[in-house]
Amino acid sequence: MTITLAAVNGPEFHPAALLALILFTVASLGLGAAANVVSRKGLFLRNYYLGNRSLGPLAIALTAAVMSGGTFMGFPSLVYSFGWVVSLWICSYMVFGLTVLGVLGKRVGQLARRTGAITLPDLLRERYSSPLLGILSGLVAMSFLTCFLIPQFKAGALIVKLVLPDAAWSWAAGWLPPGIDPAYLVGLVVFTLTVVAYTTYGGFLAAVWTDIFQSVVMAIGVLILLPLALIKAGGLAAGTLAGIAQTDLGFAFGPGANRPFLPITLAISMFFLWAITGMAQPSTVVRLMAFRDSRVLRHSIVWLTFYNLIVYVPIILTFIAARAVLPGLSIEESDEVMPRMVLELVNPYLAGLILAAPYGAVMSTVSAFLLIVSSGLVRDVYQRFLHPTASERLIARLSYVTTMLVGLGVALAALRPPHYLQVVVMFAAAGLGAAFFTPLLLGAFWRRANGWGALAGMITGVGVTIGLYVIGLITGDPDSPPPYGTGTWPWPFFLLGFDPCVWGLSSSLLAGIVVSLATSKPDPAKVALLFDRMPSNAPAPASLDLHPELAATLLHENPSGDTSAPTQPRSP
Repeated sequence: MTITLAAVNGPEFHPAALLALILFTVASLGLGAAANVVSRKGLFLRNYYLGNRSLGPLAIALTAAVMSGGTFMGFPSLVYSFGWVVSLWICSYMVFGLTVLGVLGKRVGQLARRTGAITLPDLLRERYSSPLLGILSGLVAMSFLTCFLIPQFKAGALIVKLVLPDAAWSWAAGWLPPGIDPAYLVGLVVFTLTVVAYTTYGGFLAAVWTDIFQSVVMAIGVLILLPLALIKAGGLAAGTLAGIAQTDLGFAFGPGANRPFLPITLAISMFFLWAITGMAQPSTVVRLMAFRDSRVLRHSIVWLTFYNLIVYVPIILTFIAARAVLPGLSIEESDEVMPRMVLELVNPYLAGLILAAPYGAVMSTVSAFLLIVSSGLVRDVYQRFLHPTASERLIARLSYVTTMLVGLGVALAALRPPHYLQVVVMFAAAGLGAAFFTPLLLGAFWRRANGWGALAGMITGVGVTIGLYVIGLITGDPDSPPPYGTGTWPWPFFLLGFDPCVWGLSSSLLAGIVVSLATSKPDPAKVALLFDRMPSNAPAPASLDLHPELAATLLHENPSGDTSAPTQPRSP
């Protein structure tokens, strides 16, 4: 089925909105340039990809916040389309800080420092002493993150499209192939050049600094838009009644307008998808490898919970009211409901600032994911296997080029994007969670976990998740209504009514435990380095392969070699 982006007529252009968005973009580029200057101090790789492990509480909280193109484009589209039940769909974000930062945060930080890991594949390779696991985890992360990036590029392009004058894109209408909206194409080019430029030049610090700046703008934007939407709609009751009139009673009472969007089994699934798989998302794990100390982590949990509360609740209320303000938007147009509401309700001079909220969310997500994919190629493939002795200068140049090429490649893939942004986000999140949850959880807390168990968990989880989507593709009928969910074809096979993420996580965890118990125990000396209290000059586990005499020293200090002894982890 060919998916095209319909060219729809947006609100009237006003130069003030475009000017505000330009100023926001210039500020982001300036932060990228400043980050490049700061990151020149010290080792390039650790600075470019981890910011020298120096992030404070606000930086960790705001960069770990689950804001993306899905938050400000896809999520409002779902609220507008299906009604109040979508609040239950997203409610687990209120405990996101506790699960994501509280469960794995401290241990991931400890493991990253003890192993010297810079990337997630680095961390898994050293924890399990498995080069094969490192290669596979890098390939899995790059594959799913590329899927994640496509809807983000679409969201950024849609926002730019709606603030550009007709003259900015009308020249391209005559030579483009059918199915490509010229306004969307110009928006995609502008967005791509901006985000790729500051990410490539500034690296991790640029992504973090712009995340903080953009996160503040996001919160301000949604808090301004909420009262304006309620006033224009005549209140939440008016918005709800308008939604019922345009759809049915399911808009107000669930499980969804027109059809069952969220039955109880899928509501349970969404808790696993957001609150549990979030612990294993590569973009989050990288932040957990970069915090300054444990005190920072504790404060970050509070800040992140508060931030999600003041962003997601106003979004739900605003786009319930949108049914009365912008009635009758089509499926294609519903992905644009956020910028359309802004341009409909707000003075043009303020509209650009509020539009910077979704634009900033998209930019921050793209910058983080571009760096993860780039680091996978440069650190985990090129330096690890092709050129281990590469100089800092060569690695720096290769990192810049790789980040730029990955961004341009994803932009090409985004020329024909999906209708519902949130569908691709859910697929990628489920796949990444199924791949990395078990290796990270068992690796952080279970001394008996080994490389074979981690491999089995990763392969099983990814296989089950993709398999359920493939079964849905084969058995589903694009011309008939979906059983439930967002309803974009192809939809997965909901085994017993649960989303594939539940089966991916559970099968991965089971396989990881069973295979670890069925195979040999990990090296006691390497396990001791990661679980027991060690002197500050203790070697990284990988160094035991090069200097086996160190293992005898470690076992002499821990004569029992008991890998099941209580741990005494050292705070980062």
